[in-house]
Amino acid sequence: MSRIGKKPVTLPKGVKVSVNGAEAVVEGAKGTLRCPIPAGISLDIQADSINLLRADEQAQTRAFHGLTRALLQNAVTGVVEGWKKELDIVGVGYKAAVEGGKLVLSLGYSHPIHYEAPAGIKIETTTPTHVVVTGFDRQLVGQVAADIRKFRKPEPYKGKGVMYTGEVIRRKAGKTGK
Repeated sequence: MSRIGKKPVTLPKGVKVSVNGAEAVVEGAKGTLRCPIPAGISLDIQADSINLLRADEQAQTRAFHGLTRALLQNAVTGVVEGWKKELDIVGVGYKAAVEGGKLVLSLGYSHPIHYEAPAGIKIETTTPTHVVVTGFDRQLVGQVAADIRKFRKPEPYKGKGVMYTGEVIRRKAGKTGK
């Protein structure tokens, strides 16, 4: 039995879950998310929790059991609390600002980079070198943060670039002088 799959997903007040064909629809205060339900997995929805049941013991079904439970838990957490990723910008002259709903990044290129966030994502800059990405869809928050980081990945010699808060960059020694 999957350790993750057999744990029930607790439903806080204000969260509704319904099944439409091969997907679960999770509705909460922050929005609505759809979670796919693979073949062989069924949901047992009670008033305050959801239990996931699997039809057989095939390896693929067992793998989907834990995956589906994790995706449902992420959807429930997202519509109640939301998700957040934080990025730090390191480098002389590197900065970020939000102008007119777009993120404007100055990352050492000859031009500023304008990034427009998809619907459901909010980007804030608490300081010119700290960017906060928030939203209720965990996958989309992570993808937007990865897209922003991709504009100037941290380099190993000076440590300059866009990195996640708390990310450790392995530093290299560089050239040795005579």
